[in-house]
Amino acid sequence: MGGLSAQEWRINGHTYYVFDDNVDSYYSNTSYYDGKIKGGFVWGVGLEYMLHQGYGIGLTYLRQDTEAPMTYYDNGAKSKTFDVAGNWFMLGGTRYVQKGKAELYGGFELGAVFYEVSNSLSGKSASGTKFAWGIKLGSNIFFNERVGIKLQADMRSAVQAAGGGLYFGTGGAGAGVSTYSTVYQFGLGGGLVIKFPQKTGSGK
Repeated sequence: MGGLSAQEWRINGHTYYVFDDNVDSYYSNTSYYDGKIKGGFVWGVGLEYMLHQGYGIGLTYLRQDTEAPMTYYDNGAKSKTFDVAGNWFMLGGTRYVQKGKAELYGGFELGAVFYEVSNSLSGKSASGTKFAWGIKLGSNIFFNERVGIKLQADMRSAVQAAGGGLYFGTGGAGAGVSTYSTVYQFGLGGGLVIKFPQKTGSGK
């Protein structure tokens, strides 16, 4: 008797648009900020291993470059636009359901985002690492057995990411308000999915 099982790796390419998210914190009349993390395009790549046909586990890297216009207190109310770069590293599971040539999916991710915030006028900058989570829904539509396009809607959150001075507040980046605001990023987009199936067999 003999047995044959299928194993599969996938590479997922991502590109989509995320929308603005308002962030604010009020500690006192002389310690506050209010503004938004502006939307923009996000790109990334992921490596996924299919445990079997209906379940996958994967690691995803995403890059976001955007701006954050803020109003804050520094010897009076001031406004500045900060440059923000985010590197997201997410690990998660995905459930797949096959519908003809389409593959519907939903999943949940946990990870971290590494932020770099800078003020181009003052030259000041600050960085921080924050816990992150995300959910996603979408569909893979395959042209053949290996290559398909990805359509996806998702939401990612960087928990208590803006504030303290990731930092918007007194003196620009690097000091200020001691309370935080969680960032929520909603996205719509797509990408590419490539399968790398492997065949393994054993038996006597």
